[in-house]
Amino acid sequence: QVQLEESGGGWVQPGDSLTLSCAASGDAFTDYPLAWFRQAPGKEREFVAAMSWTADSRMTAGSVSGRFTTSKDYAQNTAYLQMNDLKPEDTAIYYCAVGRTFSPRDFDYMYWGQGTQVTVSS
Repeated sequence: QVQLEESGGGWVQPGDSLTLSCAASGDAFTDYPLAWFRQAPGKEREFVAAMSWTADSRMTAGSVSGRFTTSKDYAQNTAYLQMNDLKPEDTAIYYCAVGRTFSPRDFDYMYWGQGTQVTVSS
């Protein structure tokens, strides 16, 4: 069983940066690709970014490309989503997830955290 817990969300102003963390238990980082998704109020969940299990391969949604980056700390069993130049449209609940397939599709991910709220507003 894999357990994931996101943290680091909060309220920021446009243009600010924020780093989200995803703490994992078990073999999450050694065996599975990891992805970030988000869901804004009244909208469907959307893909943000993903890393292969080795972190050699990464993919990022066009809406955040050049602003958001993913990383892993194997010693801490933690993944990170570094978010720069945040915009009001980035406001959402952010989730990390692990699955068996390196993909942008949410149905490829089996284990999910509870999410952390990010609000970008002036």
